[in-house]
Amino acid sequence: MTIKPNIKTDLGILYRINRSIQVEGAFGIIKQDANFRRFLMRGKKNVFIEILLMAFGFDINKLHNKTMQNRNGQLLHKQQVS
Repeated sequence: MTIKPNIKTDLGILYRINRSIQVEGAFGIIKQDANFRRFLMRGKKNVFIEILLMAFGFDINKLHNKTMQNRNGQLLHKQQVS
């Protein structure tokens, strides 16, 4: 099973453009703005729960900001094909 046909479509290109912009920013915001540098809990299960809660909080904050700016369902960047 190959994924090349999926990523070569117009929708796949749009997803790749937006993902390349958003992923590093999320980690930077969590580290810098939320001051999240270390896990407080020990063990795989507890660390998983802690990062899951941090990610959930990040997503809720992002959704709240988009809702307040009336930008739900809109992309930040237009599709560019090279």
